[in-house]
Amino acid sequence: NSVNTKSCPSNGEFICPSSGKPCSCRVDGNAPNSERSAGGGTCGEHKPVSYNEVDGSLYKEKEHIFPPELVLRNNLPLRLHGFGGIQWYRPLKLKHLLDLKSFYPTAKLVVGNTEVGIEINFKNAQYPVLISVTHVPELNVLSIQEDGLEIGSSVRLSRLQEVLKEVIAEREVHETSSCRAISEQLKWFAGKQVKNVASVGGNICTASPISDLNPLWMASRADFRIVDSKGNIRTVHAKDFFLGYRKVDLAQGEILHSIFLPWNKQFEFV
Repeated sequence: NSVNTKSCPSNGEFICPSSGKPCSCRVDGNAPNSERSAGGGTCGEHKPVSYNEVDGSLYKEKEHIFPPELVLRNNLPLRLHGFGGIQWYRPLKLKHLLDLKSFYPTAKLVVGNTEVGIEINFKNAQYPVLISVTHVPELNVLSIQEDGLEIGSSVRLSRLQEVLKEVIAEREVHETSSCRAISEQLKWFAGKQVKNVASVGGNICTASPISDLNPLWMASRADFRIVDSKGNIRTVHAKDFFLGYRKVDLAQGEILHSIFLPWNKQFEFV
């Protein structure tokens, strides 16, 4: 709760309207609704500075928008070379992703890079080949079906959260017991910035069977669909996918394609 202050006291020193203390942050000629004094200072009354003005919430309409020309730009497959021989790929088609994974069986797949970044920076992990799967359409599917929800492995956690809320509002209460449990769990791990980029599949393949969503996939009788380098898909129950801490049922060249979450039946509770 600041009070009105004169911006130009008798000694000509500028008073900050936010703190009420002398400061040198004013640029000549940039103070609106004020009068120029003979000594070059700025005189005039300033309104009280509210909390909203300080925390920036009044300036939402002035925020920069994401450049439209970048939104409309066509996506291209990318291959980049990094420091120390690191290679980074971004395929646009599932077939190309599978070919890359076949050629580089130990390559690390990344979406938000929230786990790999930590492993590289803090655990001294080395990944000479990284494959970004953010732009593969088949892995970004989020489809409401007659018998359940199909969730692509690249779907972001925040997008899953939004769709779960829609499903919970629209479907019978007993059908969405698993959805409600997963939606509730999503509130409590990772911040919004992380959930905006981190993927469902990345959280699963990090393979801590005791944390985040993995116990819920098992409790909800979810199925994991896994695709090999030839495009063949096999299905594994979530409870059988986790072989141990950081160990999963994925052979070389295989990737997690999607997760199928069935609707609950009457008198089923998660």
